[in-house]
This record gives sequence, C-alpha cells and structure tokens, in this order.
Amino acid sequence: MAISERNPAVAPSRRWVMWSLPALLFLIGFFHRAAPGVIARDLMHVFAISSATVGWLAGAYFYSYAGLMVPAGLLVDAYGVRRVMTIGGVVMGVGALIMATASSLPLLFAGRLLVGAGAAPTFVGTLKIAAAWFPPAQFGFLAALTATVGVLGALVSTLPLAALVTLGGWRTAFAGVGVVTLAGAALCAFGVRDRPPGVAAPPAGRLRDVLAGTGQVLRNPHTWPPFLAFFCFYSVVGNQMLWTVPYLRDVYGLGLGPAAFYATATSVALLIAAPLIGFASDRLLGRRKAPLLALGVVQAALWLVFVGTLGVLPLALFYALLFAMGLAGAAFVLVWPIGREVNPPELDGVAVAVVNLGGFLGAALTQGPIGAVLDARWTGALAEGVRRYPVEAYRDAFTICAALAAAAALLTLLVRGTRGRNFSRELWSLRDTV
Repeated sequence: MAISERNPAVAPSRRWVMWSLPALLFLIGFFHRAAPGVIARDLMHVFAISSATVGWLAGAYFYSYAGLMVPAGLLVDAYGVRRVMTIGGVVMGVGALIMATASSLPLLFAGRLLVGAGAAPTFVGTLKIAAAWFPPAQFGFLAALTATVGVLGALVSTLPLAALVTLGGWRTAFAGVGVVTLAGAALCAFGVRDRPPGVAAPPAGRLRDVLAGTGQVLRNPHTWPPFLAFFCFYSVVGNQMLWTVPYLRDVYGLGLGPAAFYATATSVALLIAAPLIGFASDRLLGRRKAPLLALGVVQAALWLVFVGTLGVLPLALFYALLFAMGLAGAAFVLVWPIGREVNPPELDGVAVAVVNLGGFLGAALTQGPIGAVLDARWTGALAEGVRRYPVEAYRDAFTICAALAAAAALLTLLVRGTRGRNFSRELWSLRDTV
C-alpha cells in the first residue's frame, strides 16, 4: 500500500507542494540537456570548435548523469529525497556558474559534467516523492507529469533562452540559471519532507538493504526491455533537440530567434502529449505496452517522412511535422512506470533509475558521433566564422535517428505488459518455479 494511502488526512495541496519543489530542479536539469543546441554557434565561435566537439560537450552532461543515475537512485532510497536533491541542486548550480565563466574548453567541459552530475537525482527524486505522497493509481500520470515538467525546461531552453542570449549573451544567461538553481536547492533543503507525517523513517542499514536489492533489479530480465527501448527513444529526442536549431540556421538560413521558435514544436507537443498519455494509460486504457508500441511505430514512420523531406518542406509544414513527432515521441513516459511495476515497490527509486539510465546512455553515446557525421560531410562553407553544413550532412545524421526510432518500436515488443499494477511478486514467483 502506498504511504499516502495510509495517511488520508494529508491535504492534496501539501502533496503537490512536496512534488513541485524537486520538480523545479528537474525542470532546470532538463533545460541544460537541450541548451547547447541554441548556443552551439556561439560556442563554436568563442572556443573555435566543430560540431563534433559541440556534440561531445552536449553528451558530457549525459555521461555524468548516466554514470550517477543508479547511485543516485540508491542514495535517494537510502537517505531520502531532501538531502540528496539539495546536494545535487548545489552541484548543478555551481556547474552552471563554471560554464558561464569558463575561459577554456576544459573548464567548459568540467562545468557541463558537474551540471549532469547534479541533475542525476532530480528525476528519480521527484518520482520518489510522487510514490511516497500520492496513491499508486496516480503514479503513471505523475511520471508523465514529471516528464512534462522536464519538457517545459526543454521549451525554456529554446526561444526564451535565445531571447536571453540575444539580450545579454550566453554567459549571462547561464550565470542567471546557476543562481536560480542554487535557490531551488535551498527550497528543497527547507521545504521537502521525504514522507507524510506519522510515517516511520526507513530502518538503520537501509543503504545496505538497497544495495542488496539492486542486484534483484539488475537480475530481473523484465527490467531490460524498457531500458533498451528508452535508450533508443531518448537518443532520438536528445539529438533532435540538439541539432534542429543548427539545421534551421544552416539549411533554411534562419536567425537564432526564428530557428529557436520552430524548434519549440517538439517541446510543445511533448508538453501536451506526455500527461495525456500518462492519464490515458492509468485511467482509460489500463495498459502500458499497447500505447507504447503504437506510438513507437508512429514515431518511426514520422522519422522516415522527416528524413525524406529535409530541406524541401515549407517552414509551416516543417513545424507541423516536428509537432507530430513530439506527440508520438512522448511515448517514452511509459517506460518508467513499466520499470517500476516489474520490480519490488521498496526498490522503486533504483528500478526507475536503472530504466532511466538507458535513455541517458543513448543520448551520451550518440550525440558526439552524430556531430562527427556532420563534420565528415562538411564542404568547407563558413558563416560568420562558423561551419555551415549542407542538407546532405543533416540527412546522414538524421537517418541515424530514424534507425534508432525504428529500433525503439521493435524493442517495445519485448516489454512486459503490466496493466498498470505491480507484477514483481508474480514475476519472481514464476521465475523461481522455472
């Protein structure tokens, strides 16, 4: 039984306050994922780097985030959301300030790595609060709503960030984000409570127990299909967010502001679709696998259209296509409840962290190589001292994304359908009898 169900006197407004404070840090962490796409040309100019280097810089966030994802889940389960997310928020804020003041490429990478490290517990921590304070029947919706908050962060990293960069430069924008992040960490320290009043704290030795249980999550064969599906789903989303603005500037000749505006299409669609998919999965369909598979197939088909029409579509239709891709791409919000529902409830932080790790490994391992694909097709053209890539280069790069979208759809066939309830006891009992 969920903790919140044992505490019916908890006011709904207090539940939402508890959820919203860690969600704020998750929003900021998600902002950083897509931000390099908007400032890519500024970084190329200031640090004299190529698209491949920008890709590796963008991926640096995901390397530290992915490397600390499972440890963050362990720490959240063992020591609570408040302490872990407060420390994470401080690290993320310091990383943003280092990036804002970096005078060399190594410092820029160091700041980016710190941002990723500090963001590592934000998603798991937010879902841990959701599991602790809300009834289990709402978890799918809250997972999707949390993802929606992240997408809002991605949306802020497009047109609003472009406006800030135009007004004060990218360094000033990142310094402001760093200060806001430190303020968010302070709010978590003073405002978040790990569990509703009257609920006992975990027993001593909790970390030891969680470490032992982690092996159970990793040995569970049903953990890995959503992990692999999310690897492909988020590789696609991450690269689309990183390279759409450079594509629009190079192929359509748009300025930073207009390019950032058209790039909002995917984020706006995710913002709308993610909570609707979570709600429909929880309340209307009572299914996870079927909508995940259906939307995965649609996303793969749309990517084929996207690659086949590069440089041809009028901007209005291009925006509509990006919007449709975002609607279908929001399917990835279902991998987290699936991962949670095939593992023991007491290990929900670790289970979500392991599945989430798949997506960030995908982004970390593909952004640099896709940037290298762009560099390999560069014809020598420059615009204001920065490399300008032809449409053929983007076609090669985005074809890789289309292949990953197709792989994501195929991998959903291996996912265990949970029908919105925890199957871990049944699955492990069946495994023990085989």
